[in-house]
Amino acid sequence: MSPSNSKTLIFILGGARSGKSAYAQQLAARMGERVLFVATATAGDEEMAERIARHRAARPAHWRTLEVPTNVGEALREQIGDAQVVLLDCLSLWVANLMGEGESPADKIEAQVQAELEDLLAAYEAHQASLIVVSNEVGMGLVPVYPLGRLYRDVLGRANQWIAAQADQVILMVAGLPVQIKG
Repeated sequence: MSPSNSKTLIFILGGARSGKSAYAQQLAARMGERVLFVATATAGDEEMAERIARHRAARPAHWRTLEVPTNVGEALREQIGDAQVVLLDCLSLWVANLMGEGESPADKIEAQVQAELEDLLAAYEAHQASLIVVSNEVGMGLVPVYPLGRLYRDVLGRANQWIAAQADQVILMVAGLPVQIKG
């Protein structure tokens, strides 16, 4: 896709280490020079801080980075600037950030996630940049044995379904290979 094409919403999902982020970055680079990378990870421990540092170092130096664990739509409206492509990596951590410690009732968490997703879509619709959203596919594994794990799987699974329904393209990554699901 060249930068002159109309904007598009692309959803990339897959399991852990399936190649989603690398593929999303390659795709974003092909779609435009001016990329805004939206990172939702937070450094809760030393290992995660090291992961974040490696990810930062792996991105092209000319890409702008917006680190925001929640309220992504609002932050995007404020920071999008002249971006041609916005790459949000990832929805999985964003949902985990919204869930916090699981102190809220399930329906409140679900409503908050839905409201944030709708705000993200509104921010996307208000600008000319394409949007690539990366997420983990959580519906192909075992059912978590603890309640918070089941709640996370359910909330993220529904968020994935919602984004997939809105997306122009959906790509499932399997062992580093992109499989076109939609579009």
